[in-house]
Amino acid sequence: MPADPHHPPVTLLGPQRDPVLDQVLGSLGLHGRIALINAGWREREPDDELLATLAGGDTVNLRLWHRMQEVWEADPEFAEADQRRRAVLEEMQELYLLGLDHVVRAIAALHQHTPRTHAVREQAIADAEEIMRDMDQRHLDRVAEVHQRFWARWRPHERPAVAAARAAVSRELADAQAVVITGGHVGVLVGALHLFNVAPQIRVPVIAWGAGAMALTERVVLFHDRAAHGPTAAEVFSAGVGLVRGVVALPDARSRLDLDNRTRMATLARRFAPAACLVLDAGTRVDLGPDGALPEDAPVLRPDGTVRPGGPV
Repeated sequence: MPADPHHPPVTLLGPQRDPVLDQVLGSLGLHGRIALINAGWREREPDDELLATLAGGDTVNLRLWHRMQEVWEADPEFAEADQRRRAVLEEMQELYLLGLDHVVRAIAALHQHTPRTHAVREQAIADAEEIMRDMDQRHLDRVAEVHQRFWARWRPHERPAVAAARAAVSRELADAQAVVITGGHVGVLVGALHLFNVAPQIRVPVIAWGAGAMALTERVVLFHDRAAHGPTAAEVFSAGVGLVRGVVALPDARSRLDLDNRTRMATLARRFAPAACLVLDAGTRVDLGPDGALPEDAPVLRPDGTVRPGGPV
């Protein structure tokens, strides 16, 4: 049991194409019942046989995705309101990206400009980056306002289907010695964690990767420099559950980010500072300290666009 319930021990992993969950649990001395959260897999949520085997067989799948479907089916009024909320958020994200794209293009143009005075160009770049940070924060604040209005109107403890599902999740969490959160669709995962109020109830070690690592942070950032249609601007998506603070999780970064482009990586690092952009690649394991802090050797993007540790990419 951690001394501070707001900072349960957290281990973040790189992609689990060759799963090492059994090794991680063993190294942490974790035995007994393990709670599985794989809501990001959506319809494939029941396909947890490998996870259960690696966890030693004594597992409980919290079934957050399926429970969410059951809530919507049992409470159509709540489901319709939630659908309206998601439609509003989707349009907000689209419009935020339209504006963000212009700023990203402007920053790229400033970097390509041949300066007569370097300090003047650097100030112009810094000003544009500040505009981008302001857009990010405004968007995140407005997303939070949409959620707050929704929960104020649709109080979960007053919706019998939600309250019953939350109670069932709480009972299953109470017996768990650790919680494992996998990847998948980060929006679905974050929504399920919030709907069932999971994070405030976690008092045991957490192991997460992919979307699971992103969901644990304060701020979920989507990114893909290697999309089929070309690089896309990293975008703030929503607030995570906040069990990991001061970190922007970048799962599978070497496959999804152009880490050789130091200018682009430096912009990313400065944009989200003072939060650390954590590079979670294959084979990476990061055990947060008892205060929730990253260890000194955690692989993060530096302001100059390189990755610590190991120097230049």
